[in-house]
Amino acid sequence: MDDTTQTRYQLASVSKQFTAAAVLLLVADGKLARDDRLGRWFGDSPPEWQNITLHHLLTHTAGLGHWEDYPMIDLAQRMEPGELLTTFHRVPLMFPPGTGWSYSSPGYVLLAHVVERAADTPYRVFLADRIFDRLGLTSTFAGSPGARPNLAVGHDAEERPVPAWELDVVGMGAGDVWSTAKDVLTWLDALESGRLLSEPHRTLMLTERARTGKGPDTSGYGYGVFVGELDGRRWWHHSGHNAGFKAYVGNIPERGRRIVVLSNTEATNAGTMEPLLA
Repeated sequence: MDDTTQTRYQLASVSKQFTAAAVLLLVADGKLARDDRLGRWFGDSPPEWQNITLHHLLTHTAGLGHWEDYPMIDLAQRMEPGELLTTFHRVPLMFPPGTGWSYSSPGYVLLAHVVERAADTPYRVFLADRIFDRLGLTSTFAGSPGARPNLAVGHDAEERPVPAWELDVVGMGAGDVWSTAKDVLTWLDALESGRLLSEPHRTLMLTERARTGKGPDTSGYGYGVFVGELDGRRWWHHSGHNAGFKAYVGNIPERGRRIVVLSNTEATNAGTMEPLLA
């Protein structure tokens, strides 16, 4: 698809980096702790959820499933927040918290709700005030776009337009951010340099907090990022896939290389990234 630096794409699961950063900003503020249990913020959670901590959610070690484990949720259909949380409760945990690793977008939806409750501010407003505006990410926002300009339209692999997922509730915190390639580069630099998160929170986010059981390039997960080694060099990265959109970002600090691929077609695949990673 044709592009200009002003075109805004759905970042899909790359959005989890912003969610993790939001949680860590509130940890730095003293409003949250990484070992906070869900019972502090969700008093009506099932008993088996009581031992889930924010750390578990951030690292995908809570035992929650991914979207395919919640077939009763239509990702394109808006739900009330309470209804969505109740639906999450209906699916048993895959394993006791902290005893395994399984990627979970619903876990990041829960984190976005924790941010809202701890900050007493709508999640998208918190991101705008504490992250987007602070870093000068003028083309970046979260949630449904409304009448904003310069929006890419998602397409399937045959280049036909496809309906977008609902981002205000169902995708909140898990895949709701829109941005441009230029803004994402600024974001990657801000994370690596510590311009957004001071120590130790920057290092907590960008280094391994849990083992994934995957190959060396994705052997660990920090907070909102995969970490590992690429050709013997440390790097952190994440991919994303919403209906009609794919995204990939990465940073290889030793080489000073940042990688940003934003696409509005399902035809984009791993081969697109290979020349960039060589």
